[in-house]
Amino acid sequence: MTANRRFRRVVRIGPVQVATYYDGRGREKHTAACTAPRCGFATDYDSRAAAELAARTHRCRVR
Repeated sequence: MTANRRFRRVVRIGPVQVATYYDGRGREKHTAACTAPRCGFATDYDSRAAAELAARTHRCRVR
């Protein structure tokens, strides 16, 4: 089964995008994902503040 996520409130903080979506159980979740090539950083959070903090403090290890 494919996850059909509709992201909203998408913002970009440096190379990281932060977005809000509803998970399969109808709960609001927030994700932070780095868009840099070969970085691979992507994490889900329960609060928007946590996702934005992760985006602000993220440092890519790939050079």
